[in-house]
Amino acid sequence: MLRMNKTKQKIYEVIFEADTPTGKYFDVSLLIIILISVALVVLESVPTILANNESILKILEWVITIIFTLEYMLRIIIVKKPFRYIFSFYGIIDFLSVIPTYLSLIIIGSHSLVVIRILRLLRVFRILKLTRYTQAGRVLARAMWASREKISVFIFFVVILVIVVGTIMYIVEGPQHGFTSIPRGIYWAIVTLTTVGYGDISPETPIGQFFASIVMIMGYAIIAVPTGIVTAEIINPSTKQNTQVCQHCLCPAHDDDAVFCKKCGSKINPEE
Repeated sequence: MLRMNKTKQKIYEVIFEADTPTGKYFDVSLLIIILISVALVVLESVPTILANNESILKILEWVITIIFTLEYMLRIIIVKKPFRYIFSFYGIIDFLSVIPTYLSLIIIGSHSLVVIRILRLLRVFRILKLTRYTQAGRVLARAMWASREKISVFIFFVVILVIVVGTIMYIVEGPQHGFTSIPRGIYWAIVTLTTVGYGDISPETPIGQFFASIVMIMGYAIIAVPTGIVTAEIINPSTKQNTQVCQHCLCPAHDDDAVFCKKCGSKINPEE
């Protein structure tokens, strides 16, 4: 029993940790497989490539599906609380990345082929697994999560701004210039504020054009705000964390010198 526990602990470190040589090799291998699987999905969308290489693409797809299925099952076996992993964000992503291929065996019939094609598009979820295996992805995810309140306030401010701007443009320009309603004016405000500028509707009066110029200038400043917020969190030393994953609650975010999980209080590495 002791030997089995040590074996499970070693496998756990390989699969869930990224600060060991074997863990890094495991992560890099999975990264390569994920990129190959995404490339296969892209190639299958090209009719000529699919027609000439359908059998090869199917074989490669099944090989990758089996690899990810084994990884998914192994994670369930290794963790102390399997259901917590199964219903976690990455657990759901892992499930969605393999299930469409198996569903294609169950759903049979010419009428269901369209449904199968739609379900197979879920394999693109594999690219979301990239953030788990890259330290840069984890740093960016932590920075975005840490700045969620500031970004939420910023988005709330932008929503208020486009409503006000859309309403003013509806009053200034009116239906005769394409601003047939306040929602239409809000649509124009969003397109202009984000500097997209489709050009399907545009102000024609001098006052409207002057007001639009101010909104365009504001758009450049607004785009820079969320970038600055996230960048500040990335360079903040307080966001520096290790790569150890708690075996009890699967929390991946801990300080470098942390011994116990900040979420559930369990010891991060029971072997130490």
